[in-house]
Amino acid sequence: MAQTGGFLYDRGGGIMRKIGAHVSAAGGPHRAVERAKDIGCNCVQVFSGSPRVWRRKPIEQIDFDAAASAVETTGVSPIVTHSLYLINLASEDPDLVRKSRDVLVYDMQFDAAIGGGGIVVHLGSHQRRGWDAVKDAVVRLVSEIIEASPPEAHFLIENSAGQSGKLSSDLAEIRWLLDTVAAPNLKWCFDTCHAHAAGYALGAPGSNPARNDPDASAPTEVRYAIDEIDRLELWDDLTCIHVNDSRDPFDSGRDRHDNIGEGLIPPDDMAHFLNIPQVLDLPCFLEVPGLDGDGPDAENVRRLAAIVGAS
Repeated sequence: MAQTGGFLYDRGGGIMRKIGAHVSAAGGPHRAVERAKDIGCNCVQVFSGSPRVWRRKPIEQIDFDAAASAVETTGVSPIVTHSLYLINLASEDPDLVRKSRDVLVYDMQFDAAIGGGGIVVHLGSHQRRGWDAVKDAVVRLVSEIIEASPPEAHFLIENSAGQSGKLSSDLAEIRWLLDTVAAPNLKWCFDTCHAHAAGYALGAPGSNPARNDPDASAPTEVRYAIDEIDRLELWDDLTCIHVNDSRDPFDSGRDRHDNIGEGLIPPDDMAHFLNIPQVLDLPCFLEVPGLDGDGPDAENVRRLAAIVGAS
């Protein structure tokens, strides 16, 4: 593996790939930086607190100086923050909407304080009401969150698998949100597992995205992710990539991540997407179960490095 200092990935031609993972920030964000380096990463994704509770530690009690020191020592950067799982900006419950708004403003403050690369957000679910019924409320809330947040923080919409009415499984919804909110710090994040589940093939036009699934026949109509991102002119706003294999079939609508090379996304398709010129400068973050079930590990980092030509 072509590495510098044990964790910087040189693809050749002067291109240094950013390979990271979502790791625990228990003990402080500086510990997440150290854990990421220990498994071979040069960037990292964290939660600002538990992903399953609303309560957050006061910002002023977080040791951001220690995090900055860890970044300087290790070179692990950027630090991207993932929002918690309870958020639903499309909910009809005003209390849930308020909590969602408040915690996202907190995460934006966290991102600014840590000098991060943005907060990745699952927007929530329309709960069988449909996109058209909720899109205006989502725009209003995203705009409010951005206006209430430090200008250097970035809000990154993540594409979803589409399960249970989850928003932004259709990339056209992301394009509409970017255009309608029209904020310079509103961007997006692409997840490979979610795209596969939502019916976006990662491979070249004409490839069969179901060929890794022995129980599936080739789909009759396929949307190719690269073509759709081209058509919707989304490349300029794409900020990072979540690299995850999928346990479920193409166009299943189910969001279950698998270790790299162990799921149903054809490896050639994953490699095709991750090596196009438009993504070479973008940080890639693993959110896989890991070989021992404890989350991203050195072996998955090694597999990703091999895919992006940095081995």
